[in-house]
Amino acid sequence: MKKSVNYFGILTISMMYSTASHAQSNVTLYGVIDSGVNYTNNIQKGKTANGFTGGHQIAMIEGGSAGLQGSRWGITGSEDLGNGMKAIFLLENGFYSNNGALNQGGAMFGRQTWVGIKSDLGTVTLGRQYDPVVDLFRSYLASPQWGGYMTAHPGDLDNAQNTRRINNSIKFRSGTWNGLTVEAILGLGGVAGSFAQNSIWGAGASYAAGPFSAGAAYLNISNPNLSFFGANPNAGSATSNNLGSFGSATTPESNPVFAGYASANRLEIAAAGVGLTLGALNTNIAYSNTRFDKLGSAAGPNPLHYAGTAAFNNIEVNLQYQITPSLLAGTAYDYTRNGGAGGKEGANYHLFSAGLDWFLSKRTDLYTIAVYEKASGVDSTGGSPVAQITGLTPSSTDKQVALRVGMRHKF
Repeated sequence: MKKSVNYFGILTISMMYSTASHAQSNVTLYGVIDSGVNYTNNIQKGKTANGFTGGHQIAMIEGGSAGLQGSRWGITGSEDLGNGMKAIFLLENGFYSNNGALNQGGAMFGRQTWVGIKSDLGTVTLGRQYDPVVDLFRSYLASPQWGGYMTAHPGDLDNAQNTRRINNSIKFRSGTWNGLTVEAILGLGGVAGSFAQNSIWGAGASYAAGPFSAGAAYLNISNPNLSFFGANPNAGSATSNNLGSFGSATTPESNPVFAGYASANRLEIAAAGVGLTLGALNTNIAYSNTRFDKLGSAAGPNPLHYAGTAAFNNIEVNLQYQITPSLLAGTAYDYTRNGGAGGKEGANYHLFSAGLDWFLSKRTDLYTIAVYEKASGVDSTGGSPVAQITGLTPSSTDKQVALRVGMRHKF
C-alpha cells in the first residue's frame, strides 16, 4: 500500500521550528532599593543681611541623593534575530524609596529608555541613555565603588555620577578587541533649521590588560541649560536656570558650584582615569576638565553678566581594599578648582571621604559613608562659597560634614 506524504505540512513545520529557534527571547525584571539615615552638621535654613543661617539635620534620604545607588526597577530583554544578531531593549524607572515618588523629574522611565541591535561588531541603541563619560570614566571614581552620591565631584559638575541623561540619542558601543572598547553618542536637538542647536555628541575609549586599566571620554553639549540640565520632564525653559535655583545675586542657591553659568552656549567635558588592582587593593587616579563656554548667550539667565569661559579642573585619588570577602573599605580625596569667569576670582573645593560596605549576601549590604568638604574663594553666584556635599542642601558656611548609615537590596 502506498503512503501519501504531505510535503507542504512538513515544510510548514520545518519553517515554524526554524523561526522559533531563531526567535528565542528573554525578559528580566530587576531593581535596587537604597535608603538610609543621614546626619549633616550644617545646612542652609535661610538668609539674612549678614549671610546664611544654618543648622544640623538628621533625615532619611533616598539612595539617589546620598546613598550608593538610586532606587530603581527595570525591565530588560533580548530577542535572537539569527546570524549573531539580537534585538535588545531596556526600560528603567527611578523612584524615591523614602516616599515612593518618581525621580528624574517625574519621568516614568527617567533613568534609561532605549532599544537597539547587538552584534559581534558592537551595539547600536536609540533613546534616553548614559553618555561616554559615565560609561568609560566613572568606574575610576570612589562614587560607584563604595562612596555613592556624597563622594561625587561638587555638584556632579562633570556628570560622572550620571545625574543627567541624554535624550533622543543614538549610541554605538563596540565589542572588546584585545582589551580595547570604543563608544560614541549623538543626541539630536530636533530644532527645525538648526542641526547644532541643543545637540550633544561625545566619544571615548577604555582599555584593560591584567591589573591595569584606563578610560577617557569627551562630551560636547550645545545650549546645556536646556538640552542637558533641562532634560527632565519638570525642567524649565531656556529662560529658567536648570543648573540650579539661581535667579539673582541675592537668592539662596541649591547648586552654588556652577548654577551661575546657565548662560553658557556650550558645555565641554573631558575626562580620563587610570586604575591598578593588586590583589585585594584597587587604586585609581582620575582627572576631568569641565568648561562652560561663551557665557552671556541666550541659552539661560545671566544676572551677574558673565562673559567668556568658566573652567573647572578636578582631580581625584581613591583606593579600596577588600578586607574580607564580605567587608570592603575605601577612602578618597578630591580637589576641584574653578578658574572663575570674566576675570573674576574662582573657587576651590576640597573633599575628603571614607566608607565601609558590609555584604550580608550577594544581594543585600549595609554601609556607612563619611564626607567632609571645605570651600574657599568666590563661587559662581559671585559670593563667598559655601560647602555643598553633592546631593545635600548647601551649608551656611564654607565647611560641611555628613555621615550616612544605609542599606541596599538588589533584586
